Amino acid sequence: MEQHIQDRIYMSRCLELAAHGEGRVAPNPMVGSVVVYNNRIIAEGYHKEFGTDHAERIAINAVSDKSILSKCTLYVSLEPCSHHGKTPPCTDLIIESGIRRVVISVQDPNPQIQGAGIEKLKNAGIDVTVGVLEQESKDLNRRFYMFHTKKRPYIILKWAQTLDGFIDCVRKPNDPIAPVWITNELARTTVHKWRSEEQSILIGTNTVEKDNPRLDVRHWSGKNPLRIVLDRKLRLTKESNVYDGSTPTLVFIGNNSSASARKAEFLTIPNMEIVAVDFAKGLEVQLLTKLYQRNISSLFIEGGATLINSFLERNLWDEARVFVGNQFFYDGVKAPQFTGEIYSYDEIGDSKLFTYRNRPTIG
Repeated sequence: MEQHIQDRIYMSRCLELAAHGEGRVAPNPMVGSVVVYNNRIIAEGYHKEFGTDHAERIAINAVSDKSILSKCTLYVSLEPCSHHGKTPPCTDLIIESGIRRVVISVQDPNPQIQGAGIEKLKNAGIDVTVGVLEQESKDLNRRFYMFHTKKRPYIILKWAQTLDGFIDCVRKPNDPIAPVWITNELARTTVHKWRSEEQSILIGTNTVEKDNPRLDVRHWSGKNPLRIVLDRKLRLTKESNVYDGSTPTLVFIGNNSSASARKAEFLTIPNMEIVAVDFAKGLEVQLLTKLYQRNISSLFIEGGATLINSFLERNLWDEARVFVGNQFFYDGVKAPQFTGEIYSYDEIGDSKLFTYRNRPTIG
């Protein structure tokens, strides 16, 4: 079998392994690695959790007979790190191991690395191949690439709409404060899975007042995302579920808010932080800048039509996941209108799921 075909096969396994870290390694990238000896994988590894060993370190350490490493090829889905972070540089371990050939899917966009790891390996006399399944690797780590190339989180919009194009019915003043479900239970469980895969989740004031959501992953296993609430005039009551103190919550208020006493009261709630911004100067960019500064690489937006449309109008989105439920409202709040490239289509029970991508997203 030709070498380039073999390289693609082994790199494909690296990407499979890397995906196991989804939802647990951010803001780090998902990375997988394999060690090949005599055309056979003898060790594997992937980055399991933020702050723990990197994939290539796990794979190399898993080789029981270190004497054969000089005859092995190391495959890794992202350029090995060359700087001291929470773990030692992987390039040092690779060089010390005696491995003579390294195949890398793609260069790391992080300015701390960005080719330095590749150069260090080459300077040590190691045969380095770069670019195997490069686009597949970038797509897998599209949040990481967006964060480092565009200096903002990767933005995912999500909403559910009826067959006649509404995301909510007409609400009456005495209607209960609760969601009006459009999709089935399985689709709603899928949304909790998605939440567990992202670092933050955003919602607006109107949705909190109408639905009183928790924005957690109670129907799935995983970590709750950072809850972000827009409450410009601090009109939400502290009894709202998003203010229950159960998970870290960031509240954006207007910097001209006069509710100083109430602001102080809110600060007594556990796990809550308040940030004042100028809503008149474009909330979206200010919010994304704040999240970038906090090392947040992904934002899941579950707000209503007003919030979602504000990001669409400024072309600040990368992915849209749109459920279409099997029912009609005939009147109500119109679903967002936008143009995007259909990436995939799925059926979840009687609900349809359309996923769109806003191209180009990453270089």
